[in-house]
Amino acid sequence: MEKEIIKNRQATELTLIKAVDDIIEESGFEGLGINAIAAKAKVSKMLIYRYFNSLDGLIAAYIQQNDYWINFNEELPDKEHLSEFIKQIFKRQIVRLRESYTLKRLYRWELSTDNKFVKELRDKREAKGLWLIEAVSRLSKHPQKETAAVASIITAAISYLALLEENCQAYNGLKIQQETGWEQLEEGINLLADLWLQKTTLTK
Repeated sequence: MEKEIIKNRQATELTLIKAVDDIIEESGFEGLGINAIAAKAKVSKMLIYRYFNSLDGLIAAYIQQNDYWINFNEELPDKEHLSEFIKQIFKRQIVRLRESYTLKRLYRWELSTDNKFVKELRDKREAKGLWLIEAVSRLSKHPQKETAAVASIITAAISYLALLEENCQAYNGLKIQQETGWEQLEEGINLLADLWLQKTTLTK
């Protein structure tokens, strides 16, 4: 009986999270609300409060389920394959952000929000980021502070440009509404990764 209740709750939570996606795709962030989500999911709105405490809690749950860094679980490479590993994780961040209209909308919401749900979300992302930085630092023989600075510059640039893409045709000449612009950005990221890794060899 208890297992069945847990299973039903999990199914309802997934249905509600899916409803968030559907509503934003159909009506934009402005169409998001407790009543609209409950109607789309065909469940009582009381279940939103019971399972997520509030609309903000439900939105945070959606981000957590779809956030690239929180859900990062790729196997770490050996030293010889570190360069390709670094390039690929940034490429996948680009793909993940650009393919999800809903996720971009909710990241904008997160940037202007500060509550316990968002704090928990950021804490989980930070924990995964620190773990990955420590691992890359160990493999590359670079100090963690340096690794963190380089990673932050690249990930922040990707996030900003992905959020800007919808309303801006170009940034520093990069046509970010076209694939050619993102291909140029990937080439730049790859160059930075190579130069950064080569710095270790050159300074030995």
